[in-house]
Amino acid sequence: MANAPMKLLAEWSFEPAKIHHGYSKETLYIGLGNKDGNYKFEKRPVSEDMIEKFTGGRGFGPELLWDAVTEKTKWDDPENEIVIAGGPFCGITQYPGAGKCYSVFLSPATKQTYNSNAGGYFAPFLKFSGFDALELQGKADRPVVVFIDGDNNKVQIFESTLEDINAYAVSEELHEYFAKDEADKRTISVVSSGIGARTSYWAGMNFSFYDVRRKAVRLKQAGRGGGGTVLHNKGVIALVVKRTHFTGLENDPVDIKAIQRAGASLHQRIHDLDDKQCKMRSAGTAHLTEIMDDYTLLPVNNYKFGRHKDINNISSESYIKLFTQGMADGCWYGCSLACAKAVDHFPLQTGPWKGKEVIVDGPEYETAAGLGSNLGIFDPLWTIEANFYADHYGLDTISLGTGIAFVCECFELGLINKEHTHGLDLNFGQKADIMELIHRIAYGKDEFAIACGKGIEVAREYFAEHYGADMEKMMKIGMVCQGLEASEYRCQESIAQWGGYFLTLKGPQHDEAWLIFMDMVNKQLPTYEDKAEALFFFPNFRLWFSLQGLCKLPWNDIEPADNGMKYKGIEAARVPEHLQNYLDIFEAITGKHLTRDGLIEQSEKVYNFERIFNLRMGKGTAKYHEAPDRGLGPVWEDEWNARPEYFDEKLKEFGVDISGLSVKEKIDLLQKHRREQWHMLKMAVYKRRGWNKNGIPTLATVKRLGIDYPDVVALLEKHLKPEDEFED
Repeated sequence: MANAPMKLLAEWSFEPAKIHHGYSKETLYIGLGNKDGNYKFEKRPVSEDMIEKFTGGRGFGPELLWDAVTEKTKWDDPENEIVIAGGPFCGITQYPGAGKCYSVFLSPATKQTYNSNAGGYFAPFLKFSGFDALELQGKADRPVVVFIDGDNNKVQIFESTLEDINAYAVSEELHEYFAKDEADKRTISVVSSGIGARTSYWAGMNFSFYDVRRKAVRLKQAGRGGGGTVLHNKGVIALVVKRTHFTGLENDPVDIKAIQRAGASLHQRIHDLDDKQCKMRSAGTAHLTEIMDDYTLLPVNNYKFGRHKDINNISSESYIKLFTQGMADGCWYGCSLACAKAVDHFPLQTGPWKGKEVIVDGPEYETAAGLGSNLGIFDPLWTIEANFYADHYGLDTISLGTGIAFVCECFELGLINKEHTHGLDLNFGQKADIMELIHRIAYGKDEFAIACGKGIEVAREYFAEHYGADMEKMMKIGMVCQGLEASEYRCQESIAQWGGYFLTLKGPQHDEAWLIFMDMVNKQLPTYEDKAEALFFFPNFRLWFSLQGLCKLPWNDIEPADNGMKYKGIEAARVPEHLQNYLDIFEAITGKHLTRDGLIEQSEKVYNFERIFNLRMGKGTAKYHEAPDRGLGPVWEDEWNARPEYFDEKLKEFGVDISGLSVKEKIDLLQKHRREQWHMLKMAVYKRRGWNKNGIPTLATVKRLGIDYPDVVALLEKHLKPEDEFED
């Protein structure tokens, strides 16, 4: 673009609302028309009932989306909305991790509601411009850039002249375009996707911030669920927000000193303990890689194996040497955890930017494992390049890694071949050809690449129909549920983590519950009731951060030194001192007293409403909570033979006489018993959540939570059946 002027298509001025105790009580609605050039702008009120029932952030998303769509709406219909919201905490600078925003939309991948979070400056700047949320609806008649000017209180829509629509190019161009000078670039945040959004269901949204020390644009991702695909489908190349002057007090808290005290205490704890506990400031979440290997939890070759002899090649120490150290790597002001690591001056070896030196954000653990060990690749330089291009193209690194791992195993099993892949050798570890596949998926280069980029569920149907691939085998190995590829933890040996992946609202995503250590290592959840309690509490507690506009990492990635001595089991995992901090800060911002039970109830309202929303869209029942065989245990003999004594012992625990049994017979028996365990877990969790045996919230539950709106009750009454009720 080279800063070529963009044609102004529409403009609207607004009077910004004053933020009071965490809320402006207004949302910004932008209607793009239906490819007719008719734009619409509105300020919409946020009611007290909306605040009481849905709190903010991710909670506002499904409430606003519910009113925008019908049960017949598809992800690519104009009425589908992208809702982006922070929360009452969003934008404070006195406590770490308060720059998060949450995007909510109907997903092309899951065909139901989806929410995805990102750090950066967008949500705080949107809030400081006077809005608790942004609603984007309709489809533009041409590629557009939407500019929210919080300095001059205007919204402008421009016809895009951007030639390269990939994320780094777009973000760099628009920071330059809307900034007055170099210093002004930090006042801008851009949301974009990338070329991958044209054909892939894996396209996420990149949220930019300007790194003043590096003098470069950085990106954080709301990667999962296909939000970038929806954004592109609406004709939006980028959303831009600008807000110059802010003090850190824009939220108008009731008691700023209480927030400062809690923040100062945590800052000191991070300073004293991070190197001993998590190395977040030096390695980010990539510090987990060798820990997962130690406990046979690292996904290797499509989750077949849990550890690998070459782990040292991709250990945290390997990445620490590559990450630029000594930089302020927080993605919003005041975050001393500073986990947003980057590799500076990285020379690209492939793709359209081959030969260019770039800044690469990450990799985080999920990327290091998904675009590393899960593909049989133990080369951090390769993973960093794959990470860059995934972000640049707008492709979610988790689905990309898990999806390609599935494709690689299909190739090794002979289900697909070089004729189908257009010459690519997709055995595990084939770095050059797997990188080429990433480029082909991004550009939708051929029918094979397009099928891969639409996700495992679409790919296996395509492989079966067009290549004659064995569907039964593909069903066993595809780590997918509800249309979403699994995150990068091998969960076979943790019954509780089966639930953390496969009993979720939106698919196997690690943000609901990470219970592997509590369950498998520390043996703190011995009964199904214990596991169900954990699968009730932690998804709700983690959801609470998304209501407030918070990052969860400062909660439990740094713990008080005596936390494990003072508390045990679930109580220790709650990190009570930090939990109390959040209760205190909520009251300090909003003036409303909040108890532990009240915190969980805030989340329960949204959790159950989202479940009901999925029911409205034709899902949201037990049928869609199904675990793949690979998620529960070994499916092929080489998996079993990697740990034969261990798996033999597991069979003996079920009372099985293993003498004379073949490995295949052992695998079948273990899968049978684990299916029984899976069913028992599912029923225990449903009962604890206040759902029926079909995974549907009961009328008693929605009445208790105060979300028994007439349309909600009418929907439930159509689906609830007496035979699905639990006995008292």
